[in-house]
Amino acid sequence: MIGATPRGGEMTEINRDRLAELTRVELDRFVEANPKSKELYERARSSLIGGVPMPWMMRWAGGFPVFARLAIGARIIDVDDHTYIDFCLGDTGAMPGHDPEPVVRAITDQERKGITTMLPTEDAPWVGEELTRRFGLEKWMFTLTATDANRAALRICRQVTGKPKVLVMSYSYHGSVDESFAVAGPDGVTVSREGNVGPPVDPAETTYAVEFNDLDALEAALATGEVACVLAEPAMTNMGIVLPD
Repeated sequence: MIGATPRGGEMTEINRDRLAELTRVELDRFVEANPKSKELYERARSSLIGGVPMPWMMRWAGGFPVFARLAIGARIIDVDDHTYIDFCLGDTGAMPGHDPEPVVRAITDQERKGITTMLPTEDAPWVGEELTRRFGLEKWMFTLTATDANRAALRICRQVTGKPKVLVMSYSYHGSVDESFAVAGPDGVTVSREGNVGPPVDPAETTYAVEFNDLDALEAALATGEVACVLAEPAMTNMGIVLPD
């Protein structure tokens, strides 16, 4: 057994050899079930860093990602003809589904009119008005990515408050914002997050990091008077699921 709780209530020692064997069996099964994805992955490694369009796509337990062939509604069909129910939906980019007819029709119509003029289009005022009507915020600005939106928000907060630092939660996810690649060390001091490649400065210079749900640490960081804004998620989702207390 990998581990069990005997009648006395103490956990038995984990059998690491057994765990490694079970992991190997599952890895072999994954490779056997996804030959076309593996072939595409090996081919892509000659031209794409890590064999994928974006490095985070490498982080699959099977050693390589499945390659999508088709997405319909809330389902993805991969190149090996496996069908998956998609609970991510493009991290909200495909929240109405992958091929809703009204969206497909609107995108197709706009493509015929041009999609990269670098000028505002005639429907821009309506879009801003509709966003205000639906969500209640008075002013809007568009960015290409969520990372860009976060960076813009941080700059505006620093400008408005005159304060230098950002407060984030350890192991939060805010795209590739430099200030967010920080965690609270064992002694509570902010340190660079593992895997933070080429940071421009030590994150401790720009950031306070506290543990999610640690209100005492949050209040202590805010009490310094240096925090321009708190960048936080309603619930932690980048390290399993951690709900707020």
